[in-house]
Amino acid sequence: MTRRVLVVDDEASFRRIARLALTAWGHVVVGEAGTAAEAMRHAVELHPDTVLADIGLPDGDGFSLTVDLLALPSPPRVVLTSADDDVAIRRVALQAGARGFVPKEGLSGTMLRSLIESD
Repeated sequence: MTRRVLVVDDEASFRRIARLALTAWGHVVVGEAGTAAEAMRHAVELHPDTVLADIGLPDGDGFSLTVDLLALPSPPRVVLTSADDDVAIRRVALQAGARGFVPKEGLSGTMLRSLIESD
């Protein structure tokens, strides 16, 4: 199933890598955002079914963004990512309502793909 994905990260290079991986899997990247505020605007305008978001953003964090995204009338699935791979981060991501957490080094791996593609 093709997913409509919004990629949220303050680093343009990461957004580019994520776009390449996601489109290689047949998904459509409908937008990119560098801040939580921009992500919310894009989510309301573009209606992605999936958001891949960094936990560290200049104006907030991916955990709070997840809560805000899940409060939308048609909430997307959220997958969080970070350069840090810590058990505590994974736990907080799930508590916030994210579908899961993938460290950035595993971006092109099967874990991310399964989190995005599974129902």
